[in-house]
Amino acid sequence: QVQLVESGGGEVQAGESLRLACAASGDLLNRNCVGYFRQAPGKEREGVAFIYTGTKSTYVDNSVKGRFTISQDNTAKTVYLEMNSLTPEDTAMYYCAAGLISPGAFGSWMQGWKAPAAADFGFWGQGTQVTVSS
Repeated sequence: QVQLVESGGGEVQAGESLRLACAASGDLLNRNCVGYFRQAPGKEREGVAFIYTGTKSTYVDNSVKGRFTISQDNTAKTVYLEMNSLTPEDTAMYYCAAGLISPGAFGSWMQGWKAPAAADFGFWGQGTQVTVSS
C-alpha cells in the first residue's frame, strides 16, 4: 500500500500561484509514477501533470503546459505541482495519484497518443481544493 497526503490548496486571485505537495509513504515500490488529476463540478476527472519517479521524466497536459510544473524532492517521496498564472478555469479539486505505469504507457502520454486515465492509478490522496477567483 502507498499512502498519499496532499497539502497546499486554497483560494487565490486570477494570475496568482499555488504549490501543491503530495507526500508518499508506505510500500513505495508499488509506485513509479506520481501526479495530479483534477475534477471540477460537473466535469470528468482529468490528468494534469505526472512525473516518472525513477527517470524524473514529466508529462504535463496541454491545457496547463507553460503554467504548471511538476517536480519531486531528492528522496522522490514528495511531489510538487507548481501552478502559475492561475485562471478561474483551474478551479477544481486536485487529487494526487500514484501507480505503476509502464514506460510505454508514459511515453504514449508524452507523444500525445493517449491521456492518463484514473483507472491507471491504484493509490489516491484525499484531494485538495483549488479555487481561483477573477
